[in-house]
Amino acid sequence: MTTSFGAATASAAITKDPKLQIHKSFNGLKTASNSLLLTQRPQPHVYRSSSASFIRAISTPVKPETSVEQKRSKVEIIKEHSNFIRYPLNEELLTDAPNINEAATQLIKFHGSYQQYNRDERGARTYSFMLRTKNPCGKVSNKLYLAMDDLADEFGIGTLRLTTRQTFQLHGVLKQNLKTVMSSIIKSMGSTLGACGDLNRNVLAPAAPFYRKDYLFAQKTAENIAALLTPQSGFYYDMWVDGEQIMSAEPPEVVKARNDNSHGTNFPDSAEPIYGTQFLPRKFKIAVTVPTDNSVDVFTNDIGVVVVSDADGEPQGFNLYVGGGMGRTHRLESTFPRLAEPLGYVPKEDILYAVKAIVVTQRENGRRDDRKYSRMKYLLSSWGIEKFRTVVEQYYGRKFEPCRELPEWEFKSYLGWHEQGDGGLFCGLHVDNGRIKGTMKKTLREIIEKYNLNVRITPNQNIVLCDIRQSWKRPITTALAQGGLLQPRYVDPLNVTAMACPALPLCPLAIAEAERGTPDLLKRVRAVFDKVGLKYNESVVIRVTGCPNGCARPYMAELGLVGDGPNSYQIWLGGTPNQTSIARAFKDKVKIQTLEKVLEPLFYHWKRKRLSKESFGDFTNRVGFEKLGELVDKWEGIPLSASSYNLKLFADKDTYEAVDALARIQDKTAHQLAMEIIRNYVASNRNGRI
Repeated sequence: MTTSFGAATASAAITKDPKLQIHKSFNGLKTASNSLLLTQRPQPHVYRSSSASFIRAISTPVKPETSVEQKRSKVEIIKEHSNFIRYPLNEELLTDAPNINEAATQLIKFHGSYQQYNRDERGARTYSFMLRTKNPCGKVSNKLYLAMDDLADEFGIGTLRLTTRQTFQLHGVLKQNLKTVMSSIIKSMGSTLGACGDLNRNVLAPAAPFYRKDYLFAQKTAENIAALLTPQSGFYYDMWVDGEQIMSAEPPEVVKARNDNSHGTNFPDSAEPIYGTQFLPRKFKIAVTVPTDNSVDVFTNDIGVVVVSDADGEPQGFNLYVGGGMGRTHRLESTFPRLAEPLGYVPKEDILYAVKAIVVTQRENGRRDDRKYSRMKYLLSSWGIEKFRTVVEQYYGRKFEPCRELPEWEFKSYLGWHEQGDGGLFCGLHVDNGRIKGTMKKTLREIIEKYNLNVRITPNQNIVLCDIRQSWKRPITTALAQGGLLQPRYVDPLNVTAMACPALPLCPLAIAEAERGTPDLLKRVRAVFDKVGLKYNESVVIRVTGCPNGCARPYMAELGLVGDGPNSYQIWLGGTPNQTSIARAFKDKVKIQTLEKVLEPLFYHWKRKRLSKESFGDFTNRVGFEKLGELVDKWEGIPLSASSYNLKLFADKDTYEAVDALARIQDKTAHQLAMEIIRNYVASNRNGRI
């Protein structure tokens, strides 16, 4: 399928305008000057009314033997009639109702917002809006951070949330305050444009502010790609700041690449030269990184871009990977998570043209009839990489070179203190589930404001304080500790790599808890670790989502929990710590209350049967799901001979009985409580004053 209006719409226009003709060989809107494409496909035609300022193209070629309109989803029709994402949202925002209608609900996503209601409340719905910012590389200026902090208190629910795509989410904004909040973000040099909707989302890059050629180049490339694929028709500024364009000048190479139509990528004379009137079939995600640094989950993106440097560290070009994506639908095997696969290598000066060619391939061929199958991963799965590469090369105008060989990938959290490389320091701070609230929020505000710090959001929902002078390290460390922001060595290793989506109560798609339930879940996993004898410094990557859409990327986790009913989860196993292998569904409908019945045998056998340094994910893949299923089904508890209860924690019976009584109140064993007390005591006295 291609973009713009459908066959029936075009036919209707032709009926009204006798000057227009249908060409049954139409195969997408391209320029007549594209000789490369014209040798391989019929010449396209643009339908232009002399009295109209817009362009119409047929979404699907009209076959000679039929005039039946190809099916399109409801959202495609809404986009078609929206006047570039304006109508009816512009009218709905003016009504006194607390909510907006269905069409406007779809369109406001392009502006970076979702309509929500509190699902914990009974009776009449209380509507509000979630706003999501767009921060390429996770970069947040001092001014924008302080503005978001203020807006959360004045117009939100008093919290900020850091997302898995390096952005802020602001929850609880009322419709009547939307324009005030949006305009405040824009005037603080922020944006929510394209943070949601059927277009390119926030472009990821490593959050670490290293002054290294490869990191700087990756971040600059991410920013350029974000600019290239930003909508151009002005609907965002018309809606929220009355048409005032508050934006910085674009790099000339971005403008040049966007306007280039030498290979038929653009809609001529359109307000949206790349997107057209229909934009993309679904959301589109891109990540840029450097070799070894997989902090961005590069293979989960529609396009993964990896800097390739020479022996002197000078960037030369990029490896491109295509077709990643997480979303799926329960009990529908035709939907699935997928890893990106190698497309090819391009020299550094061609990256914007190559990315544009990939986006246009999806724009022209991604499905627009059923949104479950509209992501580019399904196009890759249907076509195969060879056909996909051939089509992309037509829009790119040249052949891809083979991908360059790269070293092994690693997950990098960047928590704690690090040298930036320019004389300054940065400090990565762990934020449970990305939720900044309470004392932590107040402390961060004070530090960021006092020292005029810029920050970055990581793809793992953490925050990095940047550009810190050496002399500030001690007072900032003290202030962070007083605010409860722990140094990495005091954070449970399970928490360091865990992620969860917001889910209930505000997400309309959630069918189970995620963010709210994860803290207790991680404590229970730690208790199982203790019970089976796993050490405190051992960990597994755990990710939890309230539905199968996969916003926290659970299908890359060693242990993924995907909500499949009230208090019920589908268990996924087999991801790896460096996020290079996709997990598989292990068990359905596991009630959260009985999770230990599954985890205890899995962790017990991992502890005793793993190979040297074998991760939990690698262990589950090696043993196989059939054998693991048998171990779980036949589990009757830890064999007494192998029990970790023989550790001599208690010197006398009275002490044991006292601890046991306290433990029962907390639904724990005496051993678990004793280990927790000892661990907390040691952690709080690691400065040597025990």
